[in-house]
Amino acid sequence: MNLKKIRELVKIGKENGVDEIEYRSLFSRIRIVFKHAPIPLEHYEYITREPISSKREEKPKTTTSLEKEKTDSGKKYHEIRSPIVGTFYRAPSPGAPPFVEKGDKVKKGQVLCIIEAMKVMNEIESDVDGTVVDILVENAQPVEYNQVLFLIDTES
Repeated sequence: MNLKKIRELVKIGKENGVDEIEYRSLFSRIRIVFKHAPIPLEHYEYITREPISSKREEKPKTTTSLEKEKTDSGKKYHEIRSPIVGTFYRAPSPGAPPFVEKGDKVKKGQVLCIIEAMKVMNEIESDVDGTVVDILVENAQPVEYNQVLFLIDTES
């Protein structure tokens, strides 16, 4: 390779802002690496953010059911929460009656609903005996992980 071709490669590299050029032929090989001046700090754009702790919300509890106050009367109800993300169904099939209605008595282990996730039907069972006080999700609606589905009165 002659000096003229090398100068031509350097010129092309500088004009186009190339960092590195490598040329190979049958009998020769040349590699040219260009050093660039560092970019001054004033050209960088800095993003400022508030500290994470000031925006952080309380993490949801990871258990599937917890007792909390949910009424104005101050009565505590047992919460049945969704263990997965999916679609909530109150009945086993579109024409069938719902598993439970508001006011129904339920036993521990009784199926309350189905949550479909990735084409798998997951039965959600009651973990306490009691009466269904409220159903907080509409049929065929999406539910989030740890979302409250039912309120159960364990004292009745």
